[in-house]
Amino acid sequence: MVRKLAAELLGTGMLVYFAVGVATLSFGFGTAGDSYAAGVVATALAFGLVLLALAYVLGPVSGCHVNPAVTVGALVAGRIPLVEAVGYWLAQFTGGILGALLLWGTFAGSPGYNRSTIGLGADGWGAASTIHINGGGAFLTEVVLTTLFVFIALGATSKTSNDTVAGLTIGLALSVCHLIGIPITGTSVNPARSLGPALIVGGTALSQVWLFIIAPLMGGILAAGLYMLIFPKSEPVQRETLVSGAG
Repeated sequence: MVRKLAAELLGTGMLVYFAVGVATLSFGFGTAGDSYAAGVVATALAFGLVLLALAYVLGPVSGCHVNPAVTVGALVAGRIPLVEAVGYWLAQFTGGILGALLLWGTFAGSPGYNRSTIGLGADGWGAASTIHINGGGAFLTEVVLTTLFVFIALGATSKTSNDTVAGLTIGLALSVCHLIGIPITGTSVNPARSLGPALIVGGTALSQVWLFIIAPLMGGILAAGLYMLIFPKSEPVQRETLVSGAG
């Protein structure tokens, strides 16, 4: 269990540091230049590629949830017990905060960095949204995107799936979620990813972070329900029985 929690803490911290780091560089420092689309693509790829790598490295240890919404989906789907899920949540939120602190410490070394103007890749709605989406629209977006992402994560790691491409599938799914979600809310689909930067930036990001905790968790629960509807528990058992009986 200690190894699992350490993997979740490390993985979430790395996801925040590298992927949120790219988001901050692209939209805060303006390293993407005048092309907003370039910043969106760079950030989407960063999130997807970091998760893809982590999935293959940490997957055999903890399952590489690195996301409280994925953990709640696994809990509802009966993949992990409640005690283990609570441990994962604590590790993930701690990792997200530590990753954000490390990222802030990195950017603080730049004379051009200012938390209030450049930020730290925080999510938001209203004035904090590129398209100025309202709170209701932001909530709906995060629920839908997280439902899609967690459903794909559960399906890609089911007993009937191909383990060799699971990490690739999950990483690409996260990139797709960011491609549409960045202009709308900045894209959370991960409460730990949102809480860390919000605690450091404060202000609007911190006052709005509740949405990016509750909505993704709801999406994770809905994803688990959808997964159990389409992939009933009896199906893998029946197939295994057929295979063993064929000999």
